[in-house]
Amino acid sequence: MVLEDSPLLASTTHETIYDRFAPDQKRWIVFLVSFAGLLPTTFVPSIPQIAKDLDSTHAVVSLTVSLSILASAIGALVWAAYSSFYGRRWMYLWGMPFLCIGSCGVAMAASLKSLLFWRFVQTFGCSGGIPLGAGVVGDIYKLEERGTAIGVFFGATLGGFAVAPFLGGAAAQYWSWRNLHYSLAVWGLLELLLIYLWFPETSHPGTLGIDKLKRRRWIHITWVNPLSSLWLLRSPNLFAVMLASTLVLITDYVLLVPLAYTIGVRYGIVNEAIIGACFLPNGLGNFIGAPVAGRLSDIIVRRWRKHRKGVWFPEDRLRATWIGGLVMIPLSIGSSGLITTYVGGSVDFVFNPIGSYNVDVARSRSAETTAASAAIRSLILSAATAVVIPSIEHIGVAWTNIIAAVLAIIGQGLIFLTIHYGDRMRASVDVGFSTTENS
Repeated sequence: MVLEDSPLLASTTHETIYDRFAPDQKRWIVFLVSFAGLLPTTFVPSIPQIAKDLDSTHAVVSLTVSLSILASAIGALVWAAYSSFYGRRWMYLWGMPFLCIGSCGVAMAASLKSLLFWRFVQTFGCSGGIPLGAGVVGDIYKLEERGTAIGVFFGATLGGFAVAPFLGGAAAQYWSWRNLHYSLAVWGLLELLLIYLWFPETSHPGTLGIDKLKRRRWIHITWVNPLSSLWLLRSPNLFAVMLASTLVLITDYVLLVPLAYTIGVRYGIVNEAIIGACFLPNGLGNFIGAPVAGRLSDIIVRRWRKHRKGVWFPEDRLRATWIGGLVMIPLSIGSSGLITTYVGGSVDFVFNPIGSYNVDVARSRSAETTAASAAIRSLILSAATAVVIPSIEHIGVAWTNIIAAVLAIIGQGLIFLTIHYGDRMRASVDVGFSTTENS
């Protein structure tokens, strides 16, 4: 039980468990999980070509995007929950075949129903990438190094989200959307091979559910409730930072979702590759901003811990969000003159410390915490993105961006409350928070 006034004193004994892997091996593991965390977001720019091939409309084919969000939320919960029982490695090995089979199914789809089904399978298979990756980083890096490592991981995966639409648009324009998804199947096979050959189990010895069984069969199948992860969000701390990160991410969606509608229509751009290229500055911002934000959050954790003479409070890491949440995001989305490059990087200055905080504050269930936050965030964002274009049509781009900036500031207010009242919030609802002895 975490008491409101319980000191989180420094402990060096527990930190030895993070020395199981050499520094070079840790970097290789982060590379592997970053590679596996690149979801197939190449789909959106190819929607017009798919609609033409399947004799459907853009709006109907766009349903696959909403279905992907649902599959991503469900899959993240499933893979994260089972990773706490069977381990991270097995979840990667089980997920990749879904990605490969689903990608081949999408490529061979001859009807809209077939496309929707196989797109769900495809997204479900790779949706564990981010929660599992965050859990892996929490497994192998100690508290004061964790932010930098998660920054590298988020930088690669979030940067990939922006590069993928360009690749998808180029493939749709100059190749074939079907061949594109065959290539994703090959990608999945490569990931599967890399994980099988060179990815070790990173969970701490004796902490997995299967390790605690007194008797187990050679093939032991156990039901794990994937929705149990959502119960972690009854914690005021975890719910507040989840909502804050969602409000901040809305700024990205407000700028990127209507690109074809705003920039495309204004400048007469119909080439899918060029529209996809408009996502690249945002990806560059993510690629650069996430590691910098992670490094900054580690520095802040060390300084505040030293200031308190060894006492650690998880909420210290959230102080790294100030520059992004109060300055960079509101100014860039509000002015939106230089738009994409700066918003991409500034979002990371909020998203990265929050992601690291989720791992810090509940390290033993870090994948589940990340998955629960991602699932609810996906549902909120799917609803928010549905109103972006109608909002632009009714009140214009400027006012839509200003509303997004205000929401980001409200999110930063939630982080402010969490920093100042985090100890009381943790004491009010204990979901198995970390202490220095097990962080």
